[in-house]
Amino acid sequence: MWMRKVEAETAQWGPADEPALVCSEAAFAQAFHYWRGASGRRYLHSVYTLIGCPALPRANYILVRRYEDGRRLALAFGQTKDEAATLNLAHLRHEGAKCGANEVHIHLLAETADERLLVEADLVAAHTRRLAANAA
Repeated sequence: MWMRKVEAETAQWGPADEPALVCSEAAFAQAFHYWRGASGRRYLHSVYTLIGCPALPRANYILVRRYEDGRRLALAFGQTKDEAATLNLAHLRHEGAKCGANEVHIHLLAETADERLLVEADLVAAHTRRLAANAA
């Protein structure tokens, strides 16, 4: 499994993420979330608490800190790489706990290793741009 840790983003760049309202039921209002890549493409992610996340196949993930006011901060981007779903889950929980995440955002729509690598690179590039813009 691979993971890239990133620094916190500030509000100057603007929102890089948005709720995906795919269900009218209130219980599912926060079940999905979009994150935008440097290409401008939006990637749909399933949202889980760090503890409530299920065992996962190979997928892209973002470890996220969600604050009480609803703001979300991406802490790390990566991919699950193991064939054993339970090992992927153990890795996510361990890394999430180390970086202070309380949510895991999972993108399951990239089917191949090459597609997952492109998704990760696009999301990391967007986050890096926001960090650079905030530092300037």
